[in-house]
Amino acid sequence: MDVIRTKRDGGELTDAEIDWVIDGYTRGVVADEQMSALAMAVLLRGMTGPEIARWTAAMINSGERLDLSGIGRPLVDKHSTGGVGDKITLPLAPLAAACGLGVPQLSGRGLGHSGGTLDKLEAIPGLRTGLSSDEFLTQLREVGAVVCAASESLAPADRKLYALRDVTGTVESIPLIASSIMSKKIAEGTPALLLDVKVGTGAFMKHLDAARELARTMVELGAAHRVRTTALLTDMNTPLGRAVGNALEVAESVEVLAGGGPSDVVELTVRLAREMLTLAGLDAPDPVEALRDGRAMDVWRRMVRAQGGDPDAPLPVAAETELVRAGRDGVVTRLDAYPVGVAAWRLGAGRARKEDPVSASAGVLVLRGEGEPVRAGDPVLELRTDDPATIPSALRALDGAVEIGDAAPDPRPLVIDSVSFVDG
Repeated sequence: MDVIRTKRDGGELTDAEIDWVIDGYTRGVVADEQMSALAMAVLLRGMTGPEIARWTAAMINSGERLDLSGIGRPLVDKHSTGGVGDKITLPLAPLAAACGLGVPQLSGRGLGHSGGTLDKLEAIPGLRTGLSSDEFLTQLREVGAVVCAASESLAPADRKLYALRDVTGTVESIPLIASSIMSKKIAEGTPALLLDVKVGTGAFMKHLDAARELARTMVELGAAHRVRTTALLTDMNTPLGRAVGNALEVAESVEVLAGGGPSDVVELTVRLAREMLTLAGLDAPDPVEALRDGRAMDVWRRMVRAQGGDPDAPLPVAAETELVRAGRDGVVTRLDAYPVGVAAWRLGAGRARKEDPVSASAGVLVLRGEGEPVRAGDPVLELRTDDPATIPSALRALDGAVEIGDAAPDPRPLVIDSVSFVDG
């Protein structure tokens, strides 16, 4: 009660108070209703830099910390705050490994309109995302890239607190977001981390100022724990690429690894790979060459096989399709990421609760993107699902998502800004 009152009244928590609360909550001594009250106080009152750093350290110390020494490669991890069509981890991890990096990617599942990397990978027949520590380390040494679920022993306080925040209206707190992300990444044991902070309608952070604050907070947390950290702020006002949905995004990722794919997905994948090489201090050939000569694809196939998947197996295909057509001649001036993500979720690609199943084949294909010409009746979006009963609610979600005008909109930069510890 003393800790709750201190934060409720705008005070600063001591290191000892933070350590006690996180340890007590992890062990069940601090009740959910008490931690809910404290989380709401943090949301409303905020935290100082030292408070956030100590909160993060306490969550790291609630579990084990991986030892990745002896892997034999410079290690760099990447984390995205999530968006619509954000499949970048899939081509990026093998691309970075093909350039000489080790990429130990511990990923998560989708919730709501934002997709999850593990759900996407599990659309590949046979692929496992639950690996033992020995399997994780062996694959990292031998393949150079591993994308799997985090162990339950890694930052268990965060897992418990995240679930509580999700049902108490406290998800939006920047101190709690930053400490949640960084506690897991720092406990993972990588010496360098690249953050892709999405900004826009389809992102968790809708406004640039808030996204910058989150990026700065996470970069500072990385520096405090001797993890070289850079954050890029990237646009998420329109879907990334053409595919939104699990198997659909895997197929698009394979296109990128084969040297094709949508230009925005290729651009961001290559930019992030270059940033990862810079963080590692590795003077490697341009990642474009590793896409062009097939090295990245080779690593992808090895990674999929190492996790029990068949890279040659057909991906699941939905039984039902529905087209959304243009109402007039013109140019697509706006394609809003958020309703597209909600539509894919309602078609079965996403989940409302963490325990809900997802459909591998459901999703949305973007047939005409922003700036592209259309004629009345042309298909703009293609909805895919195995359950035709989901189509009406998906169509309702898309009401107003597509705008058609007479002139193409001004192009937006895909990478808006960057934040590193050097420049603050």
